[in-house]
Amino acid sequence: MSELASGPLVLTDALRFEWVRIRTLRSTYWLVGAAVLLNAVLALVAAYGTQDRPPAPAFVGAILTGGGPFVPIPLAAVCLAAIGVFATGHEYRYGTIQPALTALPRRSALLAAKLVVPAAVTLVVAAVSMAVNAAVALAVWGELPGLTSWPVDEAMPGYLVLGVLWTVLGTALAQVFRGVPSALVLLLVVPLVVEQLMAQLSYVDQFAWLGPALKFLPFMAGQHLLDLGGTSDVDLFGRWASGGVFAVFVAVVVGAAWTTFTRRDA
Repeated sequence: MSELASGPLVLTDALRFEWVRIRTLRSTYWLVGAAVLLNAVLALVAAYGTQDRPPAPAFVGAILTGGGPFVPIPLAAVCLAAIGVFATGHEYRYGTIQPALTALPRRSALLAAKLVVPAAVTLVVAAVSMAVNAAVALAVWGELPGLTSWPVDEAMPGYLVLGVLWTVLGTALAQVFRGVPSALVLLLVVPLVVEQLMAQLSYVDQFAWLGPALKFLPFMAGQHLLDLGGTSDVDLFGRWASGGVFAVFVAVVVGAAWTTFTRRDA
């Protein structure tokens, strides 16, 4: 009975611990600032460059979501994922994971807090970033057409979901590798090099068999959450089904992180 009663309390303590710790890392503020600033600058440049013609709804959606599906990876999401990478990876780099486990020996509760806190920060920052982008575009254009209609109305929540998934993935990878460099390399190399190379090879006759497999590439599928209507040359699942492909990949990595964290030494 006491075990059941202590469960929520332990998780609450772990969440409080992680919230205090993530706020003490200077990298958190740099990465949050970079995520918001990068998107705002992109929104300003894109809006200013098109101020002489009425903006299409799809272009509005791209500005709000930091480039939408027109960029290979969402730059702000990468910055936000790095929050989770640094928050977890630095514990192993500086050896602070041992006192953390001494204070909070329930590893499952501690790892849950490590995943939830950066994800919650990302959710807030992504929403603020979209609001800033909207304000920038509105100041230049004087209007935001199609803001509440398809596909913009679906791309915006898709952007929030994508940011959270990237952050959870970054945190889990840092836990699996017990460090920062390997997690960051994988987050960048797989979507920018491996998946893009496979996509290009699929257009070669000898590798045409790769075409049907592209819809299962996790990062490419996740990027489809930002779909703004026929913007992808690859035959992917629908928006939310593609998001599900990415979510399954993230869940597998989280499962690996959970297994290694609860079974191996700190």
